[in-house]
Amino acid sequence: MSKVMSRDGTPLACERLGDGPPLILVGGAFATGAAEAPLAALLAPRFGVLTYDRRGRGGSGDTAPYAVAREVEDLAALVEDQGGPVSAYGMSSGGALVLEAAASGVPFERIAVYEPPFTAAGPADRAAGARYTARLGELLGAGDLGGAAELFLAMTGMAPDVVAHLRGSSMWPELEAVAPTLAYDDAVMGDATVPVERLGSVKQPVLVVDGGASPPAMREAARRVAGAVPRGRHRTLTGQVHDVAPHVLAPVLREFFAE
Repeated sequence: MSKVMSRDGTPLACERLGDGPPLILVGGAFATGAAEAPLAALLAPRFGVLTYDRRGRGGSGDTAPYAVAREVEDLAALVEDQGGPVSAYGMSSGGALVLEAAASGVPFERIAVYEPPFTAAGPADRAAGARYTARLGELLGAGDLGGAAELFLAMTGMAPDVVAHLRGSSMWPELEAVAPTLAYDDAVMGDATVPVERLGSVKQPVLVVDGGASPPAMREAARRVAGAVPRGRHRTLTGQVHDVAPHVLAPVLREFFAE
């Protein structure tokens, strides 16, 4: 694993697999670069796949105060380090981050995202999002990392008994370790509405993918994202949910990024 230094001096832990055209994989909430390893392995025969730990996670550093612009600078540093044209794939809130980076001028060649978790719903959902943001801040401010993790999982719709089982598992310390970065993903998502005007400035070809078995609101949001990007297109993977199977997603990404 190597380190790339971001503009503010934050070291980013990253790993490259394969020797083809550079492709950066950007994970969502709770994810370190290791979470994208199965997908990276499937793409590596065709691309030089870069996985990395977003700031505050895994082997990467962190620099206070957090700002979405700093995560955009992280991606700019990774692109510069690769040299030449670089494409990017973002999962969930990682997809929203990739789109914001592109709107901010990071020179990706092509972009694909899977279910960026915007909402296509109305004021009630935005109010719920505001309550989540406030409560998350309270829990993290009090140092209650377990409570913050539970709050996020409940917000995603995970059943209480499943959360309780997870809390007793060996995975829980890993989730608590990255729980402070839930506030980072929350900041990336803003008020969670599809940022139509901002997306209108993304000039790259963009593929927005969703799962055919995902909630209707999430699928509608994906369609709206694709429609807001000037060179956007939309694709649904039959039977898939938010936790998409890498072996189903990989052929779609290979086809798109090889165009």
